[in-house]
Amino acid sequence: MWYLSVCVHPQLIGSDVRIQRVVKVDRSKHKVLGRMKSTNQLKTNRTIALVGLMGAGKSAIGRRLGVRLGLEFVDADVEIEASAGKTITEMFELHGEATFRKCERRVIRRLLAGPVSVLATGGGAFIDSKTRFLIREQALSIWLRADLETLYRRVLRRDDRPLLAAGDPRKILATLIEGRYPIYGLADIVVDSADGSRDEMVNRVITGITEYNRLHRMKSDSYVRAKEALE
Repeated sequence: MWYLSVCVHPQLIGSDVRIQRVVKVDRSKHKVLGRMKSTNQLKTNRTIALVGLMGAGKSAIGRRLGVRLGLEFVDADVEIEASAGKTITEMFELHGEATFRKCERRVIRRLLAGPVSVLATGGGAFIDSKTRFLIREQALSIWLRADLETLYRRVLRRDDRPLLAAGDPRKILATLIEGRYPIYGLADIVVDSADGSRDEMVNRVITGITEYNRLHRMKSDSYVRAKEALE
């Protein structure tokens, strides 16, 4: 057995207090047999938007999640670069972060208006208030939360992180964690991202979505019963 901590946004349960449920999961029932195994047990009518810091695993997990759910995987950063005709690093250097965020918002708006998909967003997308509003209104947002050491090990594998180019990557990540994690916490679902099997991480995300849907149904049922009692 493994245990998954699922945090659900307070708005879902009509409370000012964020709840945290511990879900007991039988690993044998969630085993992924091969990289391309899909499941028909979970349906969604909204795009699933993965948010979190660089190195959290949004793209790697998003690709596998898309396969499991039978949805297209879309990487927002790739779409932004295709739209702008420049790499993200070049956009930061030539135009600055503010211009990049406007482009990012425009692309994410277009993607959310399209077919339901699994969408991996850049680390700063959910931090931008206007982009965050779009995601929270039109998608199911999932924060892949990772600790500093995990993120630091992962980001060292790549050298195309503009925000890390200005100094000590560990210190920059620590500063980003302090400033951004409270905002990422506004996501609908929080799933901890740790080292280990990517397929097991996908199982954790699917379990989080399942629990979120269950709580959403409970809230809807309670609303219907309350409304009927007043009639």
